[in-house]
Amino acid sequence: MEEKKLDVNSIIGFVLIFGILIFMFYQNKPTPEELEEQAKQEQVEAKAAQEENIDKEVVAEAPVLNLNDSTAVANYKSQIGAFGFTAPSAATTVLQNEVLYLEISNKGGHIIEAKMKNFVTYDSIPVYLIKDGNSSFGLNFSTTDNRVLNTKDLYFEPSLSNSDNNQVLSLKAKVSNNQYLEYRYEMKPDDYLVDFTIRSQGLDRVMNDSKPVTLDWQLKGIRHSKSIVYENRYTRLTYNHEDGKISKLSEGSDDEETEEDIKWISYRQHFFSSILATKEPFETGALESKNLVEEESRTFGFTKEYASVLPLEVKGGELSQNMHWYFGPTDVEVLSKYEDLGLEDSIPFGWGIFGWINRYIFTPFYSFLGGMLPAGIAIIIMTILVRLAMSPVTYKSYLSQAKMKVLKPEITELGEKYKDNAMKKQQETMKLYGKAGVSPMSGCVPAFLQMPIFYALFMFFPTSFALRQKSFLWADDLSSFDTIYQFPEGFSIPFYGDHISLFPILASVAIFFYMMMTTGQNMPTQPGMPNMKFIMYLMPFMMLFFFNNYASGLSLYYFVSNLITIGIMLVIKNFILDNDKIHAQIQENKKKPKKENKFQRKMREMMEQAEAQKKK
Repeated sequence: MEEKKLDVNSIIGFVLIFGILIFMFYQNKPTPEELEEQAKQEQVEAKAAQEENIDKEVVAEAPVLNLNDSTAVANYKSQIGAFGFTAPSAATTVLQNEVLYLEISNKGGHIIEAKMKNFVTYDSIPVYLIKDGNSSFGLNFSTTDNRVLNTKDLYFEPSLSNSDNNQVLSLKAKVSNNQYLEYRYEMKPDDYLVDFTIRSQGLDRVMNDSKPVTLDWQLKGIRHSKSIVYENRYTRLTYNHEDGKISKLSEGSDDEETEEDIKWISYRQHFFSSILATKEPFETGALESKNLVEEESRTFGFTKEYASVLPLEVKGGELSQNMHWYFGPTDVEVLSKYEDLGLEDSIPFGWGIFGWINRYIFTPFYSFLGGMLPAGIAIIIMTILVRLAMSPVTYKSYLSQAKMKVLKPEITELGEKYKDNAMKKQQETMKLYGKAGVSPMSGCVPAFLQMPIFYALFMFFPTSFALRQKSFLWADDLSSFDTIYQFPEGFSIPFYGDHISLFPILASVAIFFYMMMTTGQNMPTQPGMPNMKFIMYLMPFMMLFFFNNYASGLSLYYFVSNLITIGIMLVIKNFILDNDKIHAQIQENKKKPKKENKFQRKMREMMEQAEAQKKK
C-alpha cells in the first residue's frame, strides 16, 4: 500500500504560522555578543559610579534630614540657599478618588505612592505603580549664586483645596512669600488622569536661565503577575514624538534613545501604565530602559528600570509647563477617553495591518461579546464567528486539495513516463496543471490570507485588558498561561517552562488531528523534500512548547478553531464537494484553449532553454 503523504499546502500554512511564532518570540532577543557587551558596559558604569561616588539606583534618595537636629537643619538651609525659606516637614498629602490613590511628599513635592483602588495582583495585593521608593521625580536647575539644586532635596509647603469637585494640591518651594517654585496637582472624580503644572513666580533673579532646567523622571516597574518573564515581555517604554509618531525602546534588552518633539512618555508595566503627557511637546528628551529580568523567578519584584531626562523651557526667567499624569490600566476603554492626548496609542496592538485588525475589529468585537457573556464563552463565540467568516477560504483550500487528488493518477503517470528526465517531467506536469485549470499554489493563498488574523490574535490575547484575571474552567487568567501542574521551585524544562498548561495540550492535539485529516492526498515525494510524516508529528509538538508560556485565551481559541475547521472540512468533503464532478470539470477545462500569460510563457521558455542546454 502506498504510504500517505501530508498535503504540502497544509504544511506550508503551518510552517508560516510556526515562522510567525519564532519571529515574535525571538525578534528582540539579544545575541550572546550583545549580552557580553551589555555585561562589560554595566561593569564600566558601575566602576565609574563608584569612582565618582554617584548612586545610580532609582530608589536612591538624599540622606534623611533629622528635623529635630537644629544644626542639621541649619546646614541644610545653608546648602540650598534662598530656598531655605520653606520650613522642612516630613508630612505627606493624600489625593484620592473612586479609582486612584496618590500620596505626595512635602520633600521633593513628588508622588511617593500610586495605588489602583479597584485592581489587585495575581496574589490579591493591591496594584501599586509607585511604592517604597521605586520612583524618583525632580527638576535640576542652577541658581544665580552658583548652586546646582534638585527639587528632590527641597521642601515644599502644601495647600489643599477644592475647585468644582476637583481636589487641588499646591506645593510651593519658597524663596519668600511671593517668590516660589510650584507643583500643582488637580485630581478629578473617578479619573485616572491628574493635571500637573510646574510654574515659578518671582524667580527670574534666583534661577540662572543661562543654564538648562531638566526634568528627571525615573521608575522601576513593580511586578504584578505570577510569571515575571511573561509580564516583562509586554513591559516597555513607549513614546509619542515628531507629530504623532509612536516608538518604543527594546522589550528584551537595555536600550536608549534621544528624541525630539515628545508629546508623552509611557512607562508600561504590561496591564498598567505610568504616563507623563503634555500638550506642548518637550523639545528634546533622553530616554532609557534597562531590563532587570534575567530568568524566571517567583520572588524577584521588578521588571524594567526606566529613565527620562527632559529639558524645560525657561521664558522670561520663569517656568510654566502644563502636563498630565496618568496612573491606570492599559485599557483601550479607559485610554480612549483621552483622545486629545492620544494615549490609546500606547497600547501594543501590533504593527501594520495586524495592529489595525486587532484594534478596530477584535478589540471592539470581544468587548461587545464580553459585555454579555463570560470571558471564556465570549472567546468561543468569537472563534466560531471568525471561523465561519473564514469558511470560504477553507473551502477554497480544500477544493484545491481535491483537484490535486483527482489529478494524482495523471501526475503519477507523467512521473513514470519521464522518470529519467526531471526537467521534462516538470514541464509536462505544469502543462497538465494549465490545461486542467489547477494551480498548485492556490492552496497556499488561504494560509497567507489567514496570517493577518492569526498575528492579530497573537497580540490580542496577551495584551487585552478585558481578559485580565478573567477565569474559564481551570484557567485563572485567560490573558496568561493556565497551570495544571507547577514544577518544584528551581526546576524548569528548557523552552517549555516550570509548569504544565492544559489548553496548549488540547490545542496541539487538535492541530495533530487536523493535520492527520489533510493527509491521504498521495502526493509524490520530491527529491530534497523533508520527511512529511516527521513534520506532521513535529509541528504540534513545537506548538505545545510555544503555547505553554502564552496566553491561555489564545490556546483556547486555537483549540476551538481547529475543532471547527475539522468540522467544516468534514461537511465540505461529505456534503459539498463531489470528486466525480470535479473530475468532469477538469476534463472539460482541458478541452478549452488556454492562452499563456507572460509569466507562464517566461517559465516555459526557461524550462525549454534548460532542457536544450542539458542535451548539449
